[in-house]
Amino acid sequence: MGSGRSPVLIGVAQRSVRPGDAPVGALPLEGASDPLALLEAVARAAADDAGAAALAAVDTIGLVEALGWYPQNGPRLLAERLGIQPRRELTTGLGGETPLVLVNHVARAIERGEIDVALLGSTHTIRSLRLARSKGVHLELPLGGEGRPVAITESKPGSSKREDHYGLSFPTSIYPLFENALRARRGESLAEHARRMGRLMEPLTRAAAANPHAWFPVARSADELVKVTAENRMVAFPYPKYLNAVIDTDQAAAVVMCSADAARRLGVAPQRLVHWWGGGQSVEAPWFSTERPDLSDSPAMRRAAGAALREAGVTPEDLAHFDLYSCFPVAVELGAEGLGLAEDDPRGLSVTGGLPYAGGPGNGYCLHSLAAMAERVRARRGSGLLTGNGWYLTKHSATVVSAEPRRAAPPSPDLSEPEHAPPVLFADEAEGEGTLETYTVMHGRSGAPERGVVVGRLDDGRRFLAELPADRAALEDFEAREGVGRRGRVTHADGRNRFEPR
Repeated sequence: MGSGRSPVLIGVAQRSVRPGDAPVGALPLEGASDPLALLEAVARAAADDAGAAALAAVDTIGLVEALGWYPQNGPRLLAERLGIQPRRELTTGLGGETPLVLVNHVARAIERGEIDVALLGSTHTIRSLRLARSKGVHLELPLGGEGRPVAITESKPGSSKREDHYGLSFPTSIYPLFENALRARRGESLAEHARRMGRLMEPLTRAAAANPHAWFPVARSADELVKVTAENRMVAFPYPKYLNAVIDTDQAAAVVMCSADAARRLGVAPQRLVHWWGGGQSVEAPWFSTERPDLSDSPAMRRAAGAALREAGVTPEDLAHFDLYSCFPVAVELGAEGLGLAEDDPRGLSVTGGLPYAGGPGNGYCLHSLAAMAERVRARRGSGLLTGNGWYLTKHSATVVSAEPRRAAPPSPDLSEPEHAPPVLFADEAEGEGTLETYTVMHGRSGAPERGVVVGRLDDGRRFLAELPADRAALEDFEAREGVGRRGRVTHADGRNRFEPR
């Protein structure tokens, strides 16, 4: 079963409340779910999965920060709903990597004897909140809870003022920059690249189709995923709708973690245990995406996964299961590249179906992937690696779990960060000849291209951000032939740089 203080997962649960399902909680809007009620439902289900005595034994509650619901002390509100009085209350800041950071934090506290039994949860009701906004209904959500939980991560903006100025403030506009840069680095044509993205994501749709908690449990072909249609409109080149994470969901997940000794006391059968073997985390330096030297790479992603593997004492070849964070194809591509995995690895790259298909519930996805991984490991045995990603390939986390106890004492965790690399030099008021490093073309809801943004270098080496000409033919040209490496002239007027391609 593992040594006395070894961290184990003993209970997991997920819940997706899709349109047409009965909502959770009593809100004054038909079809809307209450985030606290949804959280309570999965917490009770995870405790039931762990066994009848587990809930009363919880001494720690940790919650991932929920988008759109910001109580003073969410863990306290949940504890009151559950009728328990934990000694410790934890929360996180913003970021898709935070669930695994929380899991790793709690696992090490269990090893040190500071925590015995912990309940960790996430809740996300953006679909309900947007439904209320569209109906003009104000939802009175529970916002109290005495005291303040301990925040184990901090929140800071994901984009710079310069990036915001050019409309690079959302994942849908920034991740395409990485994708186009990676395509150019790999030397693929636009057509080859589109086909490969389809082949990459097709198996994720099949995983989602087999996942009872998936938001879109629909298997799609590679061609269907990348062919632009009225249903699959282009969002920002090269990503049509089916390649984008979906955030308009009502979903929640919870897990129960404890020491191996506590699992024995609670009467959990050894074959039900999922053993935590190691974890890692890292951040990119520089923090802001367009200040990084290479937009086709993510060194911090490799560092986080590498730290988790070293602590676990395994290599990717030793693992049977993977769930690589999958908000957009480039996150999966760089995750696989960093681990030395083929994109068509027969073990698969997701146990859920990923954020575009299983659902991308804000900060909480990785608790869903952990719950799914735990169920996979219980059923099929073996070990699995999960990864998390926050902001724009900015913050990364990883966790290794297994059906078996860890074979040897772990090394000290690698929590160090590399020295901060200096950001590239920028020309905010750029004038002169330049070469494009990457770009995207953003489309409106009608499907028509509306504006293009480029990242490039002047001939003196300084980087610039700029807009493309606001001409439909010019924008469509950047989707018809490669834009990376194209030459042109940059001018500055009215507070913005503009790039005129040759």
